[in-house]
Amino acid sequence: MNEATSTLRDPEATRDRLIRAGFQLFGAEGYAAVTTRRLAAQAGTNVAAIGYHFGGKSGLHEACAHALASSISQVVGPPRDHGDVAPSEARRRLETMLRDLAHFLTESREAQDMVGFLLREMAGSEATVDLLYGAFIGPKHRELCALWGAATGQDPESEEVRLAVFAVLGQVVYFRIAQPFVLRRMDWDAIGPDEGLRIADVLADHLQAALDRGSR
Repeated sequence: MNEATSTLRDPEATRDRLIRAGFQLFGAEGYAAVTTRRLAAQAGTNVAAIGYHFGGKSGLHEACAHALASSISQVVGPPRDHGDVAPSEARRRLETMLRDLAHFLTESREAQDMVGFLLREMAGSEATVDLLYGAFIGPKHRELCALWGAATGQDPESEEVRLAVFAVLGQVVYFRIAQPFVLRRMDWDAIGPDEGLRIADVLADHLQAALDRGSR
């Protein structure tokens, strides 16, 4: 079976491989430095598959941004309105999302490429930042702020709460982007389920302490 036939017979698998290749190469080198030939080679397909699935390199690049938002949404849930939720339940929901995100970011190989892509895009692509913020980051942050307000009694749109939510999220992301330093300092070979649980426990403790401070 040649590459063109493979693309037609298993289009979703080819599409997924191209998106993974996009995360890896766009994240490592930036959009301008990556050719369609290299993307296709990384995905184990032909250049025509990029046009077939995405219309070209720019379409693949945009699809990577949408796939990033979709993947994180699958981990922590899509943005939603929690309605009138009790403080204890708001705390529980915040901690659940924090733990789920921590396990994904620290233990998943897929997350490494996604975060690399995200960091590269934040540094140089306003269009991708706008897409991600509008499609997921902005609405999800407002949801987390609403839960924070329900848990503490604070104004969910106050500057204090918005910053507090960013601070908590930043702690989680640190364990992904600084993982080589964490491994060395903790004398770990890798972050697996056990290490991920210990990280999630610490992050959850920090979250609950921050909520306690906000409730005073």
